[in-house]
Amino acid sequence: MTQIKIACLDMAGTTISDEGSVEEAFSAALDRFGLRQGAPGYEQASVIVHETMGQSKIEVFRRILGAETDAQEANGLFELTYAKGVRAGNVKPIPGAAEMLAALRAGGIKVCLATGFSPATRDALLEALGWRPLIDLALSPADAGRGRPWPDLPLTALLRLGGGAVAELAVAGDTASDVESGLRAGAGVVAGVLSGSGSREELEAAGAPYIINSITDLLPLVGLGR
Repeated sequence: MTQIKIACLDMAGTTISDEGSVEEAFSAALDRFGLRQGAPGYEQASVIVHETMGQSKIEVFRRILGAETDAQEANGLFELTYAKGVRAGNVKPIPGAAEMLAALRAGGIKVCLATGFSPATRDALLEALGWRPLIDLALSPADAGRGRPWPDLPLTALLRLGGGAVAELAVAGDTASDVESGLRAGAGVVAGVLSGSGSREELEAAGAPYIINSITDLLPLVGLGR
């Protein structure tokens, strides 16, 4: 097996637990446009939100609302609401995640945390958790060109962190979009993680070669730990 040199890992739902803050932020943003429970279009919007978990948030709002001005307004409200959750202490590491990040780097594997959040929200998360010293890179869709399910985030991580072949890359996340992104990138290890919004059935349908209960279970897949 090719040695893994770079791990590109999702944030919310994979390495970070946010106590439903993502769903709350989506609800607040959609409520602004009358898309609340029982209203016309609500069920369709809810399906889109679930199907696009892990993807660029502005792209999700563009798909739901259509008009660019509406999508931008909804995205801004989403960011503000989520930031309140971060400040309220609703964001916590998945148990063992910080230790796992340290173990990856101690084992010679560079770590990128990737997300569908904006750079500002991503950086607020990292500051709240104090994780800057644990990683080598953090990426949002704005840094890479396109968000998931496209391969841009993991491939950008590979390029920026000095990787060689795509087989030296590991990708892990809790959504079908994470899995599809990793597969499109040709990553040597692609793992779906059951700690977030994606079910086993959804991760299997996306083609995940590995499905793990927690991000801490990634270590054996990359040649470290048990």
